[in-house]
Amino acid sequence: MDLLRHLRYFRAVAEELHFGRAAQRLHMAQPPLSRSVRALEEELGARLFDRTSRGVRLTAAGEALLAESGDLLARAERMRTLVARAHRGEHGTLRIGVPPELPGRVLARMLTAFAAEIPGVLVEPGELSTAEQVRLLAERELDAGLLQHPVEPEPDGLVGEPATALPLGVVLPRGSPPAGPGPLPLASLGGSPLVIFPRRAAPGLYDATLDACRAQGWRPSRIVHAGSPEVMTGLVIAGRGVALAHEAVARKEPRVLWRPLGADAPRWPVSFVRPAAAPHPAARRLAATATAVLRAEAGGTGGCLAGRPDPKEAGAHIAPRPWDVVYAVRRPEGG
Repeated sequence: MDLLRHLRYFRAVAEELHFGRAAQRLHMAQPPLSRSVRALEEELGARLFDRTSRGVRLTAAGEALLAESGDLLARAERMRTLVARAHRGEHGTLRIGVPPELPGRVLARMLTAFAAEIPGVLVEPGELSTAEQVRLLAERELDAGLLQHPVEPEPDGLVGEPATALPLGVVLPRGSPPAGPGPLPLASLGGSPLVIFPRRAAPGLYDATLDACRAQGWRPSRIVHAGSPEVMTGLVIAGRGVALAHEAVARKEPRVLWRPLGADAPRWPVSFVRPAAAPHPAARRLAATATAVLRAEAGGTGGCLAGRPDPKEAGAHIAPRPWDVVYAVRRPEGG
């Protein structure tokens, strides 16, 4: 028995106290309406209306049902609305992973932009390495993740947005000898130790970064690992080495300088990915919105990009592919 439908018909008759007018209000014929009321009375085992030559009036049972049915129908409608919103990705919680190196202002812009689009979804970001995100995405503990590329080994079952790289530079102690104008050549760092994230956090990006440094003439005398931007900055201040980082990381600490790198310097591409099978309905919307923010931060135009990586390409290497987009911007001299 479709109880909710019968209750809606009952309430129309109870409010009109006239079967003909109730049928007109419901845009239906009167006989089916009368049959629906009789079926409801049989289901409940009580007469709901007294029908006389003078008209129709509610019985005591009908009065009780009228008082109770309004809340039930309202809750049923609310349930339908919530289910539909959840199906469209407009309700619930979206769990995402972001790397520790992501500047806080960039994360804030991502969350603010997405909240303006879909205010009913709560985004819960977790500061996680690429390796941790790949594992949690596979286990469905994350709905989306901002991975650092290249990802090794290449994960299966993930799809994502085009890769973007924020401008990367060198973080130096403020007392460092001044360099010439323009981007800083990596070769000028000589044998300075390199402060970098642990290899286990993003093995592919770690190896690609060291290879790019050597290719540009910088062979660090020592590798020092830092699991967070704060520890990295502390090591640089203490003279333990120099680091590669986004400009926003260095801005928070007056005792360090940030110098931009040239076009051939290492890149740290990132892209939002999500499970290809049964993802959270809002995951794709979040990825697209966050990618637009990344592109704006990287100096891009924010225009649309054609193409998406297939699941095996979600862990693409740094070499450009059709769906890769990497921007670089020139920064002024000094810190």
